[in-house]
Amino acid sequence: MSIDQKRLLEQSLWNIANALRGKMDADDFRDYILGFIFYKYLSEKMELYANELLATDEITYTALNEADADHAELLAAVKEEAVDQLGFFLKPNELFKEIVKKGQSKAEGQSDDNKSNFILGDLATILNNIEQSTMGSESEEDFNRLFEDLDLTSSKLGRTESAKNALIVKVLEHLNAIDFDLSNAESDILGDAYEYLIGQFASGAGKKAGEFYTPQQVSKILAKLVTTGKTKLRSVYDPTCGSGSLLLRVAKEVKEVSNFYGQELNRTTYNLARMNMILHDVHYRKFDIRQDDTLEHPQHIDKRFEAIVANPPFSTQWSASPLHLSDDRFSQYGRLAPASKADFAFVQHMIHHLAENGQMAVVVAHGVLFRGGAEGHIREHLIADKNYLDAVIGLPANIFYGTSIPTAILVFKKCREQPNDILFVDASAHFQKGKNQNYLRDTDIDKIIDTYRGRLVEDKYSYRATVDAVKANEYNLNIQRYVDTFAEEAAIDLDSLANQLQALDSDIATTDATIADFCRQLNISTPF
Repeated sequence: MSIDQKRLLEQSLWNIANALRGKMDADDFRDYILGFIFYKYLSEKMELYANELLATDEITYTALNEADADHAELLAAVKEEAVDQLGFFLKPNELFKEIVKKGQSKAEGQSDDNKSNFILGDLATILNNIEQSTMGSESEEDFNRLFEDLDLTSSKLGRTESAKNALIVKVLEHLNAIDFDLSNAESDILGDAYEYLIGQFASGAGKKAGEFYTPQQVSKILAKLVTTGKTKLRSVYDPTCGSGSLLLRVAKEVKEVSNFYGQELNRTTYNLARMNMILHDVHYRKFDIRQDDTLEHPQHIDKRFEAIVANPPFSTQWSASPLHLSDDRFSQYGRLAPASKADFAFVQHMIHHLAENGQMAVVVAHGVLFRGGAEGHIREHLIADKNYLDAVIGLPANIFYGTSIPTAILVFKKCREQPNDILFVDASAHFQKGKNQNYLRDTDIDKIIDTYRGRLVEDKYSYRATVDAVKANEYNLNIQRYVDTFAEEAAIDLDSLANQLQALDSDIATTDATIADFCRQLNISTPF
């Protein structure tokens, strides 16, 4: 599929999404359109796989008839293989294209005003059957309640059952007309288009967008940072994984990622992350996404990861319970992050999970760099006692959905190649200004990555500060303390300025005289 075809696919999917716009808010129609795309993907994946299995029997999957004993035997064999290899199963009559055919068929006796067969009940049953097909298998956790946000009984779809049905049939018809090109094993066009849709929804979701999506240009920076010097990764982890887009971005920077791990608090976003993984053809055995509070109920506590990336919620609240002081993630620091600002709690959690040869990159609000108290104490421990901090990278303001604040990326490594200094980068002035949001261009991203990988020093952009220098600054990481971005104003030529003032005085005198002459001619008082 060409770039033009990819763009056409993205635009087609967005147009279909807009068929639901006006019926409901962005969060709701996101869940419907992405859920239906996922159902179509599973259907096409199932049919392709089944046809491969049935090739020697010279029969296609949709030609199987459950009432035929021989066909029923074949169907049972296909189900066993599909659940093991794909992680799920769909019967021939449960495929996306079959439910669309039923919706398009005009039942006998129907009026022209109601041309669609009622399919909502069948559709709900099919989505439930997909989940049920995984019961007792390895993939059960990955498909459990995956379609729970796709509520086909919601009044948001229409006031009557007929109106709801008509809208769903219309959306499914449009989706059915799009070729996802799944037979092309080298193509990830659908996965990219799905990412495009998630990004489009995020751009219109306001403050809530930060809960499930990191802008792609920031994801690209984080991914390139943690894959520096690597071509393969045994594992990548995101403790606040949202839609899973950041995990998938890391995979694009290396030849292979063996396993993906993530945790997400929001149930709807957790479902989206699992769908996103499967849509990008990540095998269910290769990802482990869990739903729970990462700080209070960590789900991968005994694992260590080669790459860790995260864009945690900025300055969110957490319990800061004294019980955490006996938790291995926090105990060695002697202090907990404040209850009103969990930023460093996420950093500590990530450090705990970082393998000895690992790299991690986390987005933080600027206050994390310099606030005192417990946060200052944690910073000191990470730098003076552990010497894990490798770089501090300042980003432009207004590049994240839902907030305009400037942010920074902290890069940590347990085994640093350059243990005597910390790289500071001020990329805050390098961006493209947009109408509602600023954007990092490819050149801006490349400059950040080249500077980090080469540990380059550039006037007014980057500086390598010794650990002793950071200590002298009481472990304050405010970037402006290390990267001097002050630009001197041009020197003022006083003689030239005096001449300009004299010329102005002469012009003013001439103007005053002209006005006075007009006033005398008009026989009125002068204004001065």
